[in-house]
Amino acid sequence: MSVHDSASGAPAPEGHSAPELPTNRLSYRLDSAILMVGRAVSWLWLATLAVVMTNVINRFILGRGSIAVEELSWHLFGATMILTLAYAVVSDDHVRVDVIREKFSLRTQAWIELLGIVLLALPILYLMVEQLYQYGYRSFERGERSQAPSGLPYRFIIKTLIPIGLTLVAIALASRALRCSTLLFGFPRRLARTTPRQ
Repeated sequence: MSVHDSASGAPAPEGHSAPELPTNRLSYRLDSAILMVGRAVSWLWLATLAVVMTNVINRFILGRGSIAVEELSWHLFGATMILTLAYAVVSDDHVRVDVIREKFSLRTQAWIELLGIVLLALPILYLMVEQLYQYGYRSFERGERSQAPSGLPYRFIIKTLIPIGLTLVAIALASRALRCSTLLFGFPRRLARTTPRQ
């Protein structure tokens, strides 16, 4: 079970009581929306598992493989992964170099995160998303489908989910930057309110 700091929008890791970034009204709303999307999309893992099991049974027990089912399994896996990345950012469950980070004060951590998000992460995500939306749209215009005769049609769906997932990550990072700003500059104003539930 995660432990929440009363002024934070993200859970502290289990067994941790480390101070967390404060939240503000806008970051609270953004985090809540991302968490809601993440919880909804996480149900796709069950669908992914069901399709993978179906593929395994078909190929290794019944001796009849299906290209469409095999493609569906990696489409679902890819879609679920990309659409839940933002959830990992908001809940602070993504990979960090904690051995280095833990040596810094919370304010130093906030400065590093704010500069990293504003100068590196968001500009790179903007460039990626801009190109990837065009990538998905071109796939839609061409009516792209699997190259295998019995494969899946509508390849644009999975290609369009990539920039959508990265857009959600950008929103989650913008929310994180706002929380850093609240700690460092007192703007936006700290929100003394219940945190978004996981």
